[in-house]
Amino acid sequence: MKQHFSVEDLQYLMSRLRDPDSGCPWDLKQTFATIVPSTIEEAYEVAEAIEREDFVHLREELGDLLFQVIFYAQLGREQQHFDFSGIVDTLVRKLVRRHPHVFPSGELYGDNHSVDIDEEQIKANWEATKAAERESKGESGTLGGVAAGLPALTRAAKLQKRAAQVGFDWPAIDGVLEKVEEELRELREAIASGDSAHAREELGDLLFSCVNVARHLKVDPEAALRQCNRKFEQRFGAVEAALGERNLQPSDVTLEELDRLWEAAKSSADS
Repeated sequence: MKQHFSVEDLQYLMSRLRDPDSGCPWDLKQTFATIVPSTIEEAYEVAEAIEREDFVHLREELGDLLFQVIFYAQLGREQQHFDFSGIVDTLVRKLVRRHPHVFPSGELYGDNHSVDIDEEQIKANWEATKAAERESKGESGTLGGVAAGLPALTRAAKLQKRAAQVGFDWPAIDGVLEKVEEELRELREAIASGDSAHAREELGDLLFSCVNVARHLKVDPEAALRQCNRKFEQRFGAVEAALGERNLQPSDVTLEELDRLWEAAKSSADS
């Protein structure tokens, strides 16, 4: 076996997996749509490895994510939509176009001399280029092109960011926090009315406002919630471990006892 494999080897492996006569039955059944859930899962596993600073596993997780791209490229080639080289070509052209301060000639290997501009101007140029690209695709309007398939928290943050770029934003976080309090009051009123549909709508408004808080704090709401999830898992695991020492399950004790153990786990984690 080779000492070191390349992207070309990975493409060949993928073509073997999809070979109609000798390929893998599972891989042969897959379509663009069926592997989307795996793509999303792999992306989140990459994010988790980075957040944990687990660089040993990050290399493996990045490989799993790359395999998703190779899989799509193979499907695209089979159906004569595109191939891997076309994906790379499109990406390079887009990145050169979006970095005129690095590639002023508009060519990757042209006579380029970096332009001395500040970060704010770089961001402005980037957004202007992306806006032009969206317009060329028929994605008109300030909010055009924000993918509907994004996780809801991420999409909310992107929609808010786009609106903020044209001046539709709170000038300071105080106004955002007041909006959160207003939405919480409206949610309480909806719950009290017994109108579940209205309560669902108000809950959405509250979550949207919380995303706005995250944006003003320059915090990724998805990352913040993932961190909270991990914290909850660790603390609840400590509760179960404490009960396990007494041969008990959470369902064997009262809510008061669970709350006491939770506070103990919380204090231990904070100390």
